Amino acid sequence: MPADLNPHRSQSITLSGEGGIFGTSQGSLPGDLLESARARVSIACLVVAGLWLYVLVMNEGVYRLLGRPILTNGMTWTTAQTVFSAIGLVFALATAWWVSSMRDRPALAIDVGLAFEVATALLVGLVTEWFPRTSSTTVSWICVVILLYPAIAPASPGKTLVAALAAATMDVLALAVAVFRGVPFHPTAFEIMWIVLPLYVCAILAVVPATVIRGLGRQVRKARELGSYTLQERLGVGGMGEVYRATHRLLARPAAIKLITPGVLARPGAERIVIERFRREAEAAATLRSPHTIELYDFGVSDDGTFYYVMELLEGVDFEKLVKRFGPVSPARAIYLLKQACDSLGEAHARGLVHRDLKPSNLFACRMGLEVDYVKVLDFGLVKNDPRVAPEQVRLTAVDAISGTPAFMAPEMISDGDAVGPAADVYALGCVAYWLLTGKFVFEAPNPTAMLLRHLQSTPEPASASAAQPVPEALDALILACLAKDPAGRPANAIQLGRKLNGLNVDSSDWSEEVAQGWWLAHLAQRLEPEPTSDSGGHREVITLTAGGF
Repeated sequence: MPADLNPHRSQSITLSGEGGIFGTSQGSLPGDLLESARARVSIACLVVAGLWLYVLVMNEGVYRLLGRPILTNGMTWTTAQTVFSAIGLVFALATAWWVSSMRDRPALAIDVGLAFEVATALLVGLVTEWFPRTSSTTVSWICVVILLYPAIAPASPGKTLVAALAAATMDVLALAVAVFRGVPFHPTAFEIMWIVLPLYVCAILAVVPATVIRGLGRQVRKARELGSYTLQERLGVGGMGEVYRATHRLLARPAAIKLITPGVLARPGAERIVIERFRREAEAAATLRSPHTIELYDFGVSDDGTFYYVMELLEGVDFEKLVKRFGPVSPARAIYLLKQACDSLGEAHARGLVHRDLKPSNLFACRMGLEVDYVKVLDFGLVKNDPRVAPEQVRLTAVDAISGTPAFMAPEMISDGDAVGPAADVYALGCVAYWLLTGKFVFEAPNPTAMLLRHLQSTPEPASASAAQPVPEALDALILACLAKDPAGRPANAIQLGRKLNGLNVDSSDWSEEVAQGWWLAHLAQRLEPEPTSDSGGHREVITLTAGGF
């Protein structure tokens, strides 16, 4: 992919979501649409609270100053109506707060919103019919509530109809309260019909927007089906396309789907390059068997021409966020992480493949079964055959263009990108090791061009000079060897680098399996432990997922 315009940029996304479509009763809406509906319910409650506040200010403030003028029904505002309005204000604010806390239960939040609709209709009816309308030509404000609410919170048509009919009946109940209080109210049968009929007509019409919205939700869900997988929340978006969380429709297995939309391919000159990169990433992930390489589940093209592939969804944190959140790691932990990365890259190098875009955001420390600090290597979108193995290459960049991330690019990638070999990945791993130990880049530069020049010309300082912690001399020397300008001065490939890391005399007790378990329990357990949700089989997770080459 083209050179990143920001040498410090990485592309990673934190996702907070629910495993699957939220809620069983709202299954025809994709999870992200259902979550947005939950947010709208909360906003609607706040709007209703604002209207109740307006009623109170006008009647207890403005109208009082004006001497409490006669209302349209011939009556004056009473204390009882003020009490009902205040109850409506408090109830709306409380419901807004409650719904806003239901981020992991949006289906329940929508049901709460339906109950709020009915309760609000009752309060509106009590306020407006405390002294019943004398004219059958006026329409109750409850009609507005009944018609607008389904567009805000799209429940199922059946639930919408029941809630709308109940809300319409609240006006009749309010009229009954007025009669029970002894308020004079003697309409003819014809007038009663015209008072009540609009309410129930609106209740029936409320089903229309609910049905339309649910139908659109089903269309969105169908459009999001790729192969055997159903797309859910979008995790990230970039120049090449999008990454979604997804589940297998039969196995309910969570996954991440990376896709290229037809609109990206329509750009002049982009189709061949984008598709070839996408294909190479999928092929590399599929052919590499190391457990430390991101696993590929599926690959294909949808009916609308969208290229996609499905990969495992990881729980954990990439190296970039690991250092930014928790500071530089110990030398023992850095070695532990780098050796696992070398396992993945060593296999790639043995197969004649070069990653070419190694950086902290493409190396991921995750929880895999009972193991923690388990490294996965991501984003093989720039993978390329070693020119010494397969000299014929398809050019994936424009003439004189550079592919990679400037802060982690080997000098030969800058001067002769088509001739890079495994030693370029070794150089990048040296930069990653420097980052893990110091929290800094090997070179600092104000812009990508200056960064590239420093990798070409400047001599790096040892990590020990920038680290706030002691760095063993042997590790310091190995990192400098990885950062040699001449590829011949570095370990030839990740296999050799892994062997040299294994041979370092560093106290491994500083980072043992027991220590790692304790660190994860202290720092990441709350972010990664599943929590129960409103539907019986779901879990709520906080997952950091690197979107790779996007």
